[in-house]
Amino acid sequence: MKSPIKVALLVAVMLLSSTAPAALYQVQIDQSQWQLQASPFACRLTHQVPEFGSAVLERGAGESVRFWLEPLQPGLVSGDAKFYIAAPAWRANQASQTVESLKIDGVMRELRLSEPGSAKVLAALRSGLQPTLSASDLSGSDAKVSVSAANFGPAFLEYSECLSQLLPVNFNQIARTAILYPPAQWELSQASRARLDLVKTYVETDPQISKIYVDGHSDNQGRRLLNRDLSKRRAEEVTRYLVQLGISEDMLVTRYHGERYPVVPNDSADNRTRNRRVTVRLERTD
Repeated sequence: MKSPIKVALLVAVMLLSSTAPAALYQVQIDQSQWQLQASPFACRLTHQVPEFGSAVLERGAGESVRFWLEPLQPGLVSGDAKFYIAAPAWRANQASQTVESLKIDGVMRELRLSEPGSAKVLAALRSGLQPTLSASDLSGSDAKVSVSAANFGPAFLEYSECLSQLLPVNFNQIARTAILYPPAQWELSQASRARLDLVKTYVETDPQISKIYVDGHSDNQGRRLLNRDLSKRRAEEVTRYLVQLGISEDMLVTRYHGERYPVVPNDSADNRTRNRRVTVRLERTD
Protein backbone atom coordinates (compact mmCIF):
# COMPACT_ATOMS: atom_id res chain seq x y z
CA MET A 1 0.00 0.00 0.00
CA LYS A 2 1.04 3.51 -0.68
CA SER A 3 1.40 5.74 2.35
CA PRO A 4 -1.20 8.55 2.86
CA ILE A 5 1.55 11.12 2.31
CA LYS A 6 2.52 9.63 -1.09
CA VAL A 7 -1.12 9.48 -2.11
CA ALA A 8 -1.64 13.11 -1.12
CA LEU A 9 1.45 14.19 -3.07
CA LEU A 10 0.29 12.26 -6.13
CA VAL A 11 -3.15 13.87 -5.97
CA ALA A 12 -1.57 17.32 -5.60
CA VAL A 13 0.63 16.79 -8.65
CA MET A 14 -2.34 15.60 -10.67
CA LEU A 15 -4.39 18.62 -9.65
CA LEU A 16 -1.59 21.02 -10.54
CA SER A 17 -1.05 19.38 -13.92
CA SER A 18 -4.75 19.58 -14.71
CA THR A 19 -5.20 23.24 -13.74
CA ALA A 20 -1.94 24.85 -14.84
CA PRO A 21 -1.87 26.09 -18.45
CA ALA A 22 0.24 23.99 -20.78
CA ALA A 23 1.57 27.18 -22.33
CA LEU A 24 1.80 30.75 -21.09
CA TYR A 25 3.13 33.14 -23.70
CA GLN A 26 4.26 36.48 -22.32
CA VAL A 27 7.23 38.82 -22.31
CA GLN A 28 9.23 39.83 -19.25
CA ILE A 29 8.39 43.36 -18.15
CA ASP A 30 11.94 44.62 -18.61
CA GLN A 31 11.97 43.26 -22.18
CA SER A 32 8.56 44.56 -23.24
CA GLN A 33 8.70 46.79 -26.31
CA TRP A 34 6.25 48.35 -28.75
CA GLN A 35 7.65 49.23 -32.17
CA LEU A 36 6.02 51.86 -34.37
CA GLN A 37 5.77 51.71 -38.16
CA ALA A 38 4.51 55.07 -39.42
CA SER A 39 3.36 56.31 -42.82
CA PRO A 40 0.58 58.56 -44.17
CA PHE A 41 -1.32 55.35 -45.00
CA ALA A 42 -1.18 53.50 -41.65
CA CYS A 43 0.13 53.70 -38.09
CA ARG A 44 1.10 50.31 -36.65
CA LEU A 45 2.36 49.29 -33.21
CA THR A 46 3.88 45.79 -32.94
CA HIS A 47 4.64 43.90 -29.71
CA GLN A 48 6.68 40.69 -29.77
CA VAL A 49 5.46 37.82 -27.58
CA PRO A 50 8.30 35.27 -27.15
CA GLU A 51 7.69 31.80 -28.62
CA PHE A 52 4.21 32.84 -29.78
CA GLY A 53 4.52 35.62 -32.35
CA SER A 54 3.33 39.22 -32.20
CA ALA A 55 0.46 41.48 -31.23
CA VAL A 56 -0.45 44.24 -33.67
CA LEU A 57 -2.41 47.45 -33.15
CA GLU A 58 -3.05 49.39 -36.35
CA ARG A 59 -5.11 52.25 -37.65
CA GLY A 60 -5.21 52.75 -41.40
CA ALA A 61 -6.12 55.94 -43.24
CA GLY A 62 -9.88 56.46 -43.15
CA GLU A 63 -10.38 53.48 -40.82
CA SER A 64 -10.89 52.60 -37.17
CA VAL A 65 -8.23 51.02 -34.97
CA ARG A 66 -7.82 47.24 -35.35
CA PHE A 67 -6.03 44.72 -33.11
CA TRP A 68 -4.90 41.18 -33.90
CA LEU A 69 -2.46 38.46 -32.89
CA GLU A 70 -0.08 36.84 -35.40
CA PRO A 71 1.12 33.40 -34.23
CA LEU A 72 4.44 32.11 -35.54
CA GLN A 73 2.55 29.22 -37.13
CA PRO A 74 -1.14 28.51 -37.74
CA GLY A 75 -2.65 26.23 -35.12
CA LEU A 76 -0.31 27.28 -32.33
CA VAL A 77 -3.50 28.11 -30.47
CA SER A 78 -6.97 27.04 -31.59
CA GLY A 79 -10.51 26.13 -30.59
CA ASP A 80 -13.14 28.13 -28.74
CA ALA A 81 -11.14 31.06 -27.40
CA LYS A 82 -11.84 34.06 -25.19
CA PHE A 83 -10.15 37.44 -25.28
CA TYR A 84 -10.27 39.33 -22.01
CA ILE A 85 -8.61 42.18 -20.14
CA ALA A 86 -6.59 41.13 -17.10
CA ALA A 87 -4.96 43.22 -14.41
CA PRO A 88 -1.19 42.90 -13.86
CA ALA A 89 0.05 40.98 -10.83
CA TRP A 90 0.33 44.09 -8.65
CA ARG A 91 -3.36 44.84 -9.29
CA ALA A 92 -4.57 41.28 -8.83
CA ASN A 93 -7.69 42.34 -6.90
CA GLN A 94 -9.09 43.96 -10.07
CA ALA A 95 -11.56 41.71 -11.87
CA SER A 96 -10.94 40.71 -15.49
CA GLN A 97 -13.28 41.89 -18.26
CA THR A 98 -14.30 39.80 -21.25
CA VAL A 99 -13.78 41.50 -24.62
CA GLU A 100 -15.17 38.90 -27.02
CA SER A 101 -15.12 35.24 -27.96
CA LEU A 102 -13.25 33.82 -30.96
CA LYS A 103 -13.47 30.61 -32.94
CA ILE A 104 -9.90 29.80 -34.00
CA ASP A 105 -9.27 27.12 -36.60
CA GLY A 106 -5.95 25.51 -37.44
CA VAL A 107 -5.21 27.62 -40.53
CA MET A 108 -5.77 31.18 -39.26
CA ARG A 109 -2.66 33.35 -39.56
CA GLU A 110 -4.23 36.40 -37.92
CA LEU A 111 -6.50 36.29 -34.87
CA ARG A 112 -8.46 39.49 -35.37
CA LEU A 113 -10.79 41.26 -32.97
CA SER A 114 -13.79 43.31 -34.07
CA GLU A 115 -13.57 47.10 -34.20
CA PRO A 116 -15.27 47.51 -30.78
CA GLY A 117 -13.02 44.81 -29.32
CA SER A 118 -9.93 46.50 -30.77
CA ALA A 119 -10.95 49.82 -29.21
CA LYS A 120 -11.28 48.09 -25.82
CA VAL A 121 -7.78 46.61 -26.17
CA LEU A 122 -6.33 50.05 -26.91
CA ALA A 123 -8.10 51.54 -23.89
CA ALA A 124 -6.83 48.68 -21.70
CA LEU A 125 -3.22 49.12 -22.80
CA ARG A 126 -3.41 52.85 -22.10
CA SER A 127 -4.66 51.98 -18.60
CA GLY A 128 -1.79 49.58 -17.91
CA LEU A 129 -3.91 46.42 -18.22
CA GLN A 130 -3.04 43.19 -20.02
CA PRO A 131 -5.12 42.00 -23.00
CA THR A 132 -5.07 38.20 -22.83
CA LEU A 133 -6.16 35.37 -25.09
CA SER A 134 -7.30 32.08 -23.54
CA ALA A 135 -7.39 29.16 -25.99
CA SER A 136 -6.02 25.64 -26.53
CA ASP A 137 -2.49 24.72 -27.60
CA LEU A 138 -1.36 22.07 -30.08
CA SER A 139 -1.97 19.29 -27.56
CA GLY A 140 -5.46 20.51 -26.68
CA SER A 141 -4.39 21.82 -23.27
CA ASP A 142 -5.07 25.32 -21.98
CA ALA A 143 -2.89 28.11 -23.30
CA LYS A 144 -2.75 31.83 -22.67
CA VAL A 145 -1.22 34.69 -24.62
CA SER A 146 -0.64 37.82 -22.53
CA VAL A 147 0.05 41.20 -24.14
CA SER A 148 2.13 43.47 -21.93
CA ALA A 149 1.29 47.14 -21.39
CA ALA A 150 4.83 47.83 -20.13
CA ASN A 151 6.46 50.66 -22.14
CA PHE A 152 3.24 51.19 -24.08
CA GLY A 153 2.92 54.83 -22.98
CA PRO A 154 5.93 56.27 -24.85
CA ALA A 155 5.09 54.24 -27.95
CA PHE A 156 1.50 55.52 -27.84
CA LEU A 157 2.75 59.12 -27.90
CA GLU A 158 4.61 58.38 -31.15
CA TYR A 159 1.56 56.55 -32.46
CA SER A 160 -0.63 59.58 -31.71
CA GLU A 161 1.76 61.80 -33.65
CA CYS A 162 1.51 59.38 -36.57
CA LEU A 163 -2.29 59.55 -36.41
CA SER A 164 -2.15 63.32 -36.87
CA GLN A 165 -0.33 62.75 -40.18
CA LEU A 166 -2.65 60.05 -41.56
CA LEU A 167 -4.45 60.66 -44.82
CA PRO A 168 -8.19 61.25 -44.31
CA VAL A 169 -9.04 58.45 -46.79
CA ASN A 170 -7.46 55.27 -48.11
CA PHE A 171 -7.17 54.14 -51.72
CA ASN A 172 -10.34 52.04 -51.70
CA GLN A 173 -12.32 55.01 -50.41
CA ILE A 174 -11.04 57.46 -53.01
CA ALA A 175 -10.24 55.25 -56.03
CA ARG A 176 -13.61 55.96 -57.62
CA THR A 177 -15.50 59.21 -56.97
CA ALA A 178 -18.85 60.27 -58.44
CA ILE A 179 -19.62 63.99 -58.75
CA LEU A 180 -23.40 64.52 -59.18
CA TYR A 181 -25.23 67.43 -60.82
CA PRO A 182 -28.66 69.07 -60.97
CA PRO A 183 -30.38 69.04 -64.38
CA ALA A 184 -28.62 71.04 -67.11
CA GLN A 185 -25.79 72.08 -64.74
CA TRP A 186 -22.03 71.57 -64.96
CA GLU A 187 -20.62 73.87 -62.26
CA LEU A 188 -19.01 72.26 -59.23
CA SER A 189 -20.75 72.57 -55.87
CA GLN A 190 -18.84 73.19 -52.63
CA ALA A 191 -19.33 69.55 -51.65
CA SER A 192 -17.94 68.41 -55.02
CA ARG A 193 -14.92 70.66 -54.65
CA ALA A 194 -14.28 69.28 -51.17
CA ARG A 195 -14.35 65.74 -52.54
CA LEU A 196 -11.93 66.64 -55.32
CA ASP A 197 -9.68 68.26 -52.71
CA LEU A 198 -9.47 64.81 -51.08
CA VAL A 199 -8.54 63.29 -54.43
CA LYS A 200 -5.72 65.80 -54.78
CA THR A 201 -4.49 65.16 -51.22
CA TYR A 202 -4.35 61.43 -51.83
CA VAL A 203 -2.77 61.64 -55.28
CA GLU A 204 0.06 63.90 -54.14
CA THR A 205 0.89 61.44 -51.33
CA ASP A 206 0.70 58.12 -53.17
CA PRO A 207 3.47 57.82 -55.80
CA GLN A 208 1.81 54.71 -57.24
CA ILE A 209 -1.03 56.73 -58.78
CA SER A 210 -0.21 56.89 -62.49
CA LYS A 211 -3.43 58.06 -64.17
CA ILE A 212 -6.66 59.83 -63.30
CA TYR A 213 -9.61 59.14 -65.58
CA VAL A 214 -12.34 61.82 -65.67
CA ASP A 215 -15.54 60.65 -67.41
CA GLY A 216 -18.55 62.91 -67.95
CA HIS A 217 -22.14 61.59 -68.23
CA SER A 218 -25.71 62.84 -68.49
CA ASP A 219 -29.23 61.49 -68.08
CA ASN A 220 -31.50 60.95 -71.11
CA GLN A 221 -33.61 64.07 -70.76
CA GLY A 222 -33.41 66.33 -73.82
CA ARG A 223 -31.59 66.01 -77.13
CA ARG A 224 -28.74 63.51 -77.37
CA LEU A 225 -26.20 65.96 -78.86
CA LEU A 226 -26.94 68.51 -76.15
CA ASN A 227 -26.48 65.84 -73.50
CA ARG A 228 -23.14 64.90 -75.01
CA ASP A 229 -22.06 68.53 -74.88
CA LEU A 230 -23.26 68.81 -71.28
CA SER A 231 -21.26 65.75 -70.24
CA LYS A 232 -18.22 67.27 -71.95
CA ARG A 233 -18.58 70.52 -69.98
CA ARG A 234 -18.91 68.59 -66.73
CA ALA A 235 -15.80 66.51 -67.36
CA GLU A 236 -13.75 69.53 -68.47
CA GLU A 237 -14.81 71.50 -65.40
CA VAL A 238 -13.61 68.71 -63.10
CA THR A 239 -10.32 68.44 -64.99
CA ARG A 240 -9.84 72.20 -64.85
CA TYR A 241 -10.34 72.21 -61.08
CA LEU A 242 -7.90 69.31 -60.53
CA VAL A 243 -5.25 71.14 -62.58
CA GLN A 244 -5.86 74.26 -60.50
CA LEU A 245 -5.17 72.18 -57.40
CA GLY A 246 -1.77 71.25 -58.81
CA ILE A 247 -2.34 67.88 -60.44
CA SER A 248 -0.29 67.43 -63.61
CA GLU A 249 -2.25 67.47 -66.84
CA ASP A 250 -0.14 64.52 -67.97
CA MET A 251 -1.87 62.35 -65.36
CA LEU A 252 -5.38 63.29 -66.49
CA VAL A 253 -7.44 61.54 -69.15
CA THR A 254 -10.69 63.43 -69.85
CA ARG A 255 -13.59 61.76 -71.67
CA TYR A 256 -17.32 62.40 -72.14
CA HIS A 257 -20.12 60.04 -73.06
CA GLY A 258 -23.47 61.85 -72.93
CA GLU A 259 -26.30 59.49 -72.02
CA ARG A 260 -24.64 56.30 -73.35
CA TYR A 261 -23.60 54.68 -70.06
CA PRO A 262 -26.25 55.09 -67.33
CA VAL A 263 -25.46 53.41 -64.02
CA VAL A 264 -29.20 52.84 -63.44
CA PRO A 265 -32.24 53.05 -65.74
CA ASN A 266 -33.43 56.59 -66.43
CA ASP A 267 -36.94 55.76 -65.22
CA SER A 268 -37.20 57.99 -62.14
CA ALA A 269 -36.00 61.36 -60.88
CA ASP A 270 -33.67 59.70 -58.35
CA ASN A 271 -32.13 57.47 -60.98
CA ARG A 272 -31.60 60.36 -63.38
CA THR A 273 -29.79 62.20 -60.57
CA ARG A 274 -27.37 59.29 -60.26
CA ASN A 275 -26.74 59.30 -64.01
CA ARG A 276 -25.89 63.03 -64.17
CA ARG A 277 -22.34 62.56 -63.03
CA VAL A 278 -18.62 62.77 -63.56
CA THR A 279 -16.64 59.78 -62.34
CA VAL A 280 -13.06 60.30 -61.23
CA ARG A 281 -11.10 57.03 -61.21
CA LEU A 282 -7.54 56.62 -59.95
CA GLU A 283 -5.28 54.08 -61.62
CA ARG A 284 -2.49 52.60 -59.57
CA THR A 285 0.70 50.88 -60.72
CA ASP A 286 1.89 47.87 -58.71
